[in-house]
Amino acid sequence: MRIRLIILGLLTMSMFSCLDNIDRKPDATETIAESVAPFKYWTWITADPKRNDDSYVEEFKKYKDNGLDAILINTNTDPNLLGRLAPLAKKEGLEVHAWIMAMNRPGDSVVRQHPEWYVVSRDGKSAYDHRPYVGYYEFLCPTREDSRNHVLKLVEELSKVDDVASVHLDYIRYPDIFLPIGLLPKYDLVQNEELPEYDFCYCDVCVAEFQKTHHRNPREMENPAIDMEWKQFRLNKIRSVVNEAYQIVHKNNKILTAAVFPYPEMADHMVRQRWDKWDVDVVLPMIYNVFYNEGTDWVGFATRQGVQDLEGTETELHTGIYVPGMSGEDLTQAIREAKANGAKGVSFFDGPALTEEQLLVIKTSKEGQ
Repeated sequence: MRIRLIILGLLTMSMFSCLDNIDRKPDATETIAESVAPFKYWTWITADPKRNDDSYVEEFKKYKDNGLDAILINTNTDPNLLGRLAPLAKKEGLEVHAWIMAMNRPGDSVVRQHPEWYVVSRDGKSAYDHRPYVGYYEFLCPTREDSRNHVLKLVEELSKVDDVASVHLDYIRYPDIFLPIGLLPKYDLVQNEELPEYDFCYCDVCVAEFQKTHHRNPREMENPAIDMEWKQFRLNKIRSVVNEAYQIVHKNNKILTAAVFPYPEMADHMVRQRWDKWDVDVVLPMIYNVFYNEGTDWVGFATRQGVQDLEGTETELHTGIYVPGMSGEDLTQAIREAKANGAKGVSFFDGPALTEEQLLVIKTSKEGQ
């Protein structure tokens, strides 16, 4: 009888305890534990169709064994090559993303047949035959229907490939109006203002469309850098391409990711890219501190700026890190800075450049999660 009473008492206490918990909200640690996804590690690679499958399997296995989760593959927009490599990477446990040079289309044979598709600088020179900075800057105009449709067609083709998680937009911008400060000596440049030869796009289509709405000609402006409508016009043209790409890839059950400049205000200033206003699932800002003569603490600063600008959106931020020349200690600190400042992951440029020391840092960081 005594045992029965004890059991009855315990059951009663348990019942009331459950009732007490009906309206109880989980504490902060429970909520965080349930909602935070594992910190993701990515890398970029450029594919060579001449390489055999075994060599790629070996490379993919190396990345996976050292803690990487995802790989962004540049196949020069060849869906067949992507379709060949994606299942190999997936079999090794890597998430696959189709990396595309978007508005910059170096070596695109279709584009080369259309000189009118290229951006035109304020001093009237087309990127078809006058490339800003480097020979591979073959930027297309995002306003012209034919050039933007060409890019979006490529996006659609890649988004239909099996075993691919996203289409990853790179060079989704105009040419640099300002270079990162650390690169200026390389080109023997001083950029204290918006220089005409690096200011795009002043093609006939852009000028006519802007003039129709705002009743002034950008070519005739004394100082176009301070005309906010002209700046916004170009920001909106890039945004329009991104948003249409978003619709295309989602229709094909993929997500949209993008490589962008460090944080929205800087990207706006440097390349007409305001990515916190885009329809995009994940951004990988290229927070390459060495390009800006900054230390690894700047990785945290720029990460935090981007995370704050994305508040209220559904876009995730994963910090891009430039690994060449980076010590293991610096890479460790850069990863910590990204994590501490709200990034959902880190991506390393690029896979083949990762040293054994750096791979060990990534693996150790992964195991410490």
